[in-house]
Amino acid sequence: MSETRTVIIVGSSRSKGNTSELALAVASKLQASFIDLNQYQIAPFDYEFRNRDDDFLALMKQVLSFDRIILATPMYWYAPSAIMKTFMDRISDLLKVEKDLGRQLRTKKAALLGTGSDAIPATCFEQVFQLTFDYLGMAYQGMLYTSCEDEFIHGEHLLAIERFTEVLNAE
Repeated sequence: MSETRTVIIVGSSRSKGNTSELALAVASKLQASFIDLNQYQIAPFDYEFRNRDDDFLALMKQVLSFDRIILATPMYWYAPSAIMKTFMDRISDLLKVEKDLGRQLRTKKAALLGTGSDAIPATCFEQVFQLTFDYLGMAYQGMLYTSCEDEFIHGEHLLAIERFTEVLNAE
């Protein structure tokens, strides 16, 4: 079985917060690349596509070179962070204007990393991603959610990270 090239895209208000800590732990197990959306200028979706000169299309060309795309976000009010939601909204550009790029998503695997203060996430949180990946024709491989009341404590989540990465590597 060939190695699956993986990228983890982190969308959080804090570049060094709990979500990034989880993403880095998973990245080390999967030998995955890591992208922090805070390092890019991505404008909100625009029906006239006037924002095509921002970083989104160049970033997506890079992302599409990977076999598996893992999105990582904190759960804010039962939903992705604003920066992650903006990134996801911009995928519409790939369905309307850059269709050749958009079609490449159909061959990709996808997964989700989430953090939050709730013991377990609301089902609507994961559903946003499941439905999006399904619509795009991506093979959804599941979610790892870690409850972090204050800070990410690696040892508390080590077993869950091991199990999650084992499942990803088996598929």
